[in-house]
Amino acid sequence: QAHLVESGGGLVQPGGSLRLSCTTARYTLNYWSMGWFRQAPGKEREGVSCISVTGDRTHYREAVKGRFTISRDAAKNTVYLQMDNLRPEDTAVYYCAADLRLSTLLDPKKRTDEYEYWGRGTQVTVSS
Repeated sequence: QAHLVESGGGLVQPGGSLRLSCTTARYTLNYWSMGWFRQAPGKEREGVSCISVTGDRTHYREAVKGRFTISRDAAKNTVYLQMDNLRPEDTAVYYCAADLRLSTLLDPKKRTDEYEYWGRGTQVTVSS
């Protein structure tokens, strides 16, 4: 069952930007480390970025470093993924997740049901 709601996806040209949002009206996210994942058709899910509860620690996969920025707004109970200089290879469904431990949040071996909360995803398509 998806507990989180992602938004902000869409179609954008290469070099463009999108800002994804992840929130829920059912729970507070302020106690959880948060992460963004993506999955392209025919490919494995991959972790994109994660952020600590207080926002002072972040991690990014190498392919998005310098282009994506993760942040969170406790007052809005929302986590964001600012994506700049998008490339066609960024095309995927993007998901957010909440979990207790930052260090294992992007572990590719974790099943979605092992996360505290998981979202339904938002499609990002980068194409000219």
